[in-house]
Amino acid sequence: MADYQGKKVVIIGLGLTGLSCVDFFLARGVTPRVMDTRIAPAGLDKLPAAVERHLGSLNEDWLLAADLIIASPGMALALPALSKAAENGVEIIGDIELFCREAQAPIVAITGSNGKSTVTTLVGEMAKAAGVNVGVGGNIGLPALMLLEQHCELYVLELSSFQLETTHSLKAAAATILNVTEDHMDRYPFGLQQYRAAKLRVYENADVCVVNADDALTMPVRGADERCISFGVDVGDYHLNRQQGDTWLRVKGEKVLNTKEMKVVGQHNYTNALAALALADAVKLPRSSSLKALTTFTGLAHRFQLAYEHNGVRWINDSKATNVGSTEAALNGLHVDGTLHLLLGGDGKSADFSSLAPYLQGSNVRIYCFGRDGAELAQLRSDIAEQTETMAQAMALIGPRVQPGDLVLLSPACASLDQFKNFEQRGDVFTQLAKELG
Repeated sequence: MADYQGKKVVIIGLGLTGLSCVDFFLARGVTPRVMDTRIAPAGLDKLPAAVERHLGSLNEDWLLAADLIIASPGMALALPALSKAAENGVEIIGDIELFCREAQAPIVAITGSNGKSTVTTLVGEMAKAAGVNVGVGGNIGLPALMLLEQHCELYVLELSSFQLETTHSLKAAAATILNVTEDHMDRYPFGLQQYRAAKLRVYENADVCVVNADDALTMPVRGADERCISFGVDVGDYHLNRQQGDTWLRVKGEKVLNTKEMKVVGQHNYTNALAALALADAVKLPRSSSLKALTTFTGLAHRFQLAYEHNGVRWINDSKATNVGSTEAALNGLHVDGTLHLLLGGDGKSADFSSLAPYLQGSNVRIYCFGRDGAELAQLRSDIAEQTETMAQAMALIGPRVQPGDLVLLSPACASLDQFKNFEQRGDVFTQLAKELG
């Protein structure tokens, strides 16, 4: 436990995480100062009156006078005011570092470009199924510091690259980088390797490293070592095994679960399950309860979520696929007995859609394109494309056409804001229409 008595502490960024930092210090007899570049940040109404605040910009004088700065993950450390403070010897950390200094229970730490929320949630469900008092949070759900109040036996944290940049004391019982693909390049001017380097911090002092056998960028810098356990599609300690039309999760040669028993579908979900199982095994959760959790997990809302199943037709809500990479992940390795009816559309944010074309080959695919960029999406394969103004019109076309064995997939590759409040509303409308049409 660190001692912060007498320290001059500045917290940058309010919101739920910033407030959790304020509460953390007040509980230890330290009154921090708070600053936020926004004029009216979320949580301002909950900030105790005794806490000095500076809004609308960074207060460089406060930063230089501080002993300790707690920076929000959204704050780039390369900002001149923060660089200057660091050069002057001011310690700059984040809320995850504060948490790691206090946590008394083992930590499972999960990062990656895609899938980390699913895997974090799954490991949490596996722990609950085993009767373990588990705290799940970090980059999803509750801020990590709020978990300290729950006296957990195990912590499962989703961590972003931004959070890892300011974390030094993490000693995870098990840690994983699920994958590394280009993301947040605006924050990493030196490109993919700089982004990867931030993620690699999750392995420092970890007891077990769960690596992706299909992605060399998830390996520790010096390559795989004795701490490493691997997962992958066809190779790895944990991998998929296809036999007589069935796909099994297999651990070191032993078949442990037929994916038919799982409620989530798709190769990316099966590899997420393998990663979660490897992490759960690493912290000695009973295999039987972990497998039970895999059979009951219905997926995260709006992420390749089975919205409705009727008369042999599955309707899948992947509204969270707001970019091309997400839709590619949904289509990669997707197995459909009948016809795939794929809904694409919305605001593509000037993206290049051409990388989707290879997934739209064959005679058992139909695409329905709607919204602002519907016309451009229809060009991906005009012979199988229908274009409508709205998603509801597209679904009205699909309803009478579906046959047993078909799959209707909303994975739009676009933002929703041209026609919806957010991707959640788009997913809710899809689910409601599926139940009416199916």
